[in-house]
Amino acid sequence: MSSTTVAVGSLEGLRSVLSDGSLLRLDAGADVVVVPTAAAFVGIAEAAWAVAEVCEPFDLRVEALMVADRTSAGEPYFVERLGAADLVVLCDGSPLHARAVWRATPVGEGINRASRLLAVGSVASVLGAVMIDPRGGAPTTGLGYRDGIVFAAPASDEQVLRTRTLMPAELALVVLGPQGVVLNDGAAWRVVVDDVVVTRGHDHAVL
Repeated sequence: MSSTTVAVGSLEGLRSVLSDGSLLRLDAGADVVVVPTAAAFVGIAEAAWAVAEVCEPFDLRVEALMVADRTSAGEPYFVERLGAADLVVLCDGSPLHARAVWRATPVGEGINRASRLLAVGSVASVLGAVMIDPRGGAPTTGLGYRDGIVFAAPASDEQVLRTRTLMPAELALVVLGPQGVVLNDGAAWRVVVDDVVVTRGHDHAVL
């Protein structure tokens, strides 16, 4: 099954994607589920509500799935909703917490199989086979849901340099700025809104 995956740097990036109806092709009344797992340390209800506020002007039906831990990541209803949704939105927050909760769980598999998946902010890092540890910028193991790219949130020049030094040179590293939007339509990744920096090793690159 073909899928569309979008990574945005912030909720403003989500707003721009929804405003451009050609990117996700959501009809009025489309079913959106929000997974706020990564925001567990700052408040999953608040994170889900913030996404719902962005979606409100676009006539979308929004439901938050309160997946905060591995116990809730096995809830059959959540898995069912992920499978039925027109769009799955992953909230910003801690990619390490999201990885711990989703790895080898039914909810994690539901996210992996989503036909339209949108990740906000640093949680995009967890999608690839390689992810960037935000605590120091070193590559580590991601969930492997999406291939061909490694996402990282903006960081200090020193940390970004360390990440580039440690990254395999053949992998594209994409640092998502707040307005940045990167999309994969099932065939290839491309930059939609150019608030991103793409590198392979220490060299600037294009997707």
